Amino acid sequence: MGGIYIHVPFCRKKCFYCDFYKTTAVSQKPLFLQSLHREIDLQCEYLQNEPVDTVYFGGGTPSVLLPSEISEILEHLGRCHAFSNQAEVTVEANPDDLSLTYLKELKMVGANRLSIGIQSFHPEDLKRMNRRHTRDQAVASVANALDAGFGDISIDLIYGLPELSMSRWEENLRQAMELPATHLSAYHLTYHEGTMFYHWLKKGQLKEIPEDDSIAQFEMLMDMSAAAGYEHYEISNFARNQAYSKHNSAYWKGKKYLGLGPSAHSYDGVSRQWNIADLYHYLKSLQQGELNFEREILSDTDRLNDFLITRIRTKWGLDLREIQTYFSQKARLKLENSAKKYLISGHLKMDGDIIYLTRQGIMVSDEIMLALLAEES
Repeated sequence: MGGIYIHVPFCRKKCFYCDFYKTTAVSQKPLFLQSLHREIDLQCEYLQNEPVDTVYFGGGTPSVLLPSEISEILEHLGRCHAFSNQAEVTVEANPDDLSLTYLKELKMVGANRLSIGIQSFHPEDLKRMNRRHTRDQAVASVANALDAGFGDISIDLIYGLPELSMSRWEENLRQAMELPATHLSAYHLTYHEGTMFYHWLKKGQLKEIPEDDSIAQFEMLMDMSAAAGYEHYEISNFARNQAYSKHNSAYWKGKKYLGLGPSAHSYDGVSRQWNIADLYHYLKSLQQGELNFEREILSDTDRLNDFLITRIRTKWGLDLREIQTYFSQKARLKLENSAKKYLISGHLKMDGDIIYLTRQGIMVSDEIMLALLAEES
């Protein structure tokens, strides 16, 4: 099974923390859609007849698209690719775009999963991040999604924000747990170079919260989500009733995927490629009937390290039998040796041939991943 990711680069205004490729030039949407349809045709063979199990509209803000425009994209993809019967079609959205009318139309054209970028319920945080929505709009968007027939609703939150107290983070989590969402993604704020937050941090206008507070906020997230019936199935992702993100899970399990739109990445099991992160040049190339991307052929070590880093992030862990089958016995023995220290310390646990992170290990997962990486021979 393969996946398709569509990067919709438009935002009505830019959030001050976000480093994903985006533009406020929403007037370019007609040209973007025209070019996207050309790219779909040019990339029709990329997945080599692999059945498509997931389609993910990311951004940017995909909810700037009309349901009719999303419908045309899905229909075009369906002419190029065979969709599985239970294909997951996710649309990322801002809460203030999600009227009941919009959501009903979105459901009718084939979307069956929503990922709503709430980030915070507090006015101070929303203003600081330059988010467009209010707390009331965030709450209403989830209620509207349920009323429109969406049974699979994910919400995003950010912790580690400047001046985010434990009590305010707890209020965010309590509000989130009361909503009828089936999935929660929660990420620690990163100060990415090029963002306003990074600029303000360097100028001393923002201050990172202490590391102890970051750890305490993550621990509170794990505790409160578990109490609310969420399963912690990936470092930053939590699901009720096994409502895992099929699309993201496919990334973590090494499935093939096709990326469409500026800055979108693709993977065919042999190589990675990424489209130019520039709307003007993306449009110009496709108007000339050409693709504009860079490509990297993966070495055996690259593929092994991709396998290690993605699998260890999840509750399903690393299967030593798969490493021996897909790579070599030498790779298995090297991993077992690298993992010993963390198995003894309790940061990793081994169940049969499966190695996975413990709660203690999740707290230092970056260090563990680095220690498990294979070196190029």
